[in-house]
Amino acid sequence: MINSLKFILSTQLKSSGINKTISGFTLIELLVAMIMAVLIITPLMAFMINILDGDRKEQAKATSEQEIQAALDYIARDLEQAVYIYDADGVTRNTNTTTISSSGIADQIPPIKSASSCSPTSGSNPSVCTPILVFWKRQLIADSVGITSSTQTGATNLDDGFAYSLVAYYLITNPNKDNPTWSQEARIGRFELRGPVNAAYANDNPGKKFNPGFNAPPLNKSGATLKDKMNQWQTALGASENYSSSTDNPVPVVILVDYISTTAPGFTINTGTVASPAAATDCPGTNPGSKLVGDQKSGFFACVDANEVLAQVYIRGNALARLQNNNPSYNNSTKTYFPSSSIRVQGHGFLFTK
Repeated sequence: MINSLKFILSTQLKSSGINKTISGFTLIELLVAMIMAVLIITPLMAFMINILDGDRKEQAKATSEQEIQAALDYIARDLEQAVYIYDADGVTRNTNTTTISSSGIADQIPPIKSASSCSPTSGSNPSVCTPILVFWKRQLIADSVGITSSTQTGATNLDDGFAYSLVAYYLITNPNKDNPTWSQEARIGRFELRGPVNAAYANDNPGKKFNPGFNAPPLNKSGATLKDKMNQWQTALGASENYSSSTDNPVPVVILVDYISTTAPGFTINTGTVASPAAATDCPGTNPGSKLVGDQKSGFFACVDANEVLAQVYIRGNALARLQNNNPSYNNSTKTYFPSSSIRVQGHGFLFTK
């Protein structure tokens, strides 16, 4: 009887037992899934990378365009106050006291008279400063004159005055392409030598103090023309002094904009005439009296008519240099990365001799 019960129980347990089965992916299924994932994800990744890279390139172009326009607007506001603009004769010739008509101011301003960020080329990492746009302006200096006294401490009743300034814009290049602070391309720097306010009770407040080395425009110098007179200007610094070595209010060259092109096939003048890279002195399509200052193959040059106090300024940027360090040069396939613009400005300042 007991044996019969054991047999029945064992049979019942066997028939009601739960089969536990462990299921999973086979190796072939895993390989197929991986291949499908690669085929789907790879094009999507490439698409996203292209979108991000395109956005980066467009952002570089837009940034260069905005900076160029901002620099031109700043230069235009400066030039509108000009009373005289030096042409190529003035910025490339040194002082000549013997032959007045051959004189210039090149040895009176940076880089020959060195200033911070603009000195004669030397050392293992030189920067080459080339003066492009040099002019005199007469500017308003707010609250620079006392009514009854030049003492400004606690003064509330002040007047405005005028001062002359010599302003120079430079194209600064990096021949060795290894400047750690700025790009491997060129940049534009600004130098301003400000004079005193010419008025009774003009104050000597440090914020309105004139710069050492300043001399007024030489309007009383001998010379048949205004150009001859202005080309005889000399700094008040001594022969061994520089603008950067002065301990009293030294004058630096301040960088206005970076990523300026150093290579170009010539520049398109506003009239539609393409300027030849070999052109030396004249500016096609501008005033007949305009003379080229700088190199049309560079990213910063000007056409100056000294007699009319008129300048047309050209700037070309290099957005490609923002994206890569190797070979960011101009060619037909990369020309969209070299935005350019120009502006024409006539000085409205006043010289009392005119």
